[in-house]
Amino acid sequence: MSPGSTKLVVIEGTEVALVRDDFGDFHAIGDTCTHGAVSLSDGEVEGRTIECWLHGSTFDLVTGRPLCLPATVPVPVFTATVDGTDVLVELN
Repeated sequence: MSPGSTKLVVIEGTEVALVRDDFGDFHAIGDTCTHGAVSLSDGEVEGRTIECWLHGSTFDLVTGRPLCLPATVPVPVFTATVDGTDVLVELN
């Protein structure tokens, strides 16, 4: 995955947005926007944030917190680690 890209993955039935931020770091968050109930993996990455494509809510990729309205509820954040060429995600 190149910096600034996203990918929807399903792990044990959980939809996860796997994101490589603009700095090259990997993040894994719940794929569903807490406001619009749409896929965040279709959103735009900027720095260490992702913007929901439907209503423009922006979420911090590290904490899951929404940084602007209309979303007010954080998305789940999962641990993502790189092991060689694999990205491992822990659902906790």
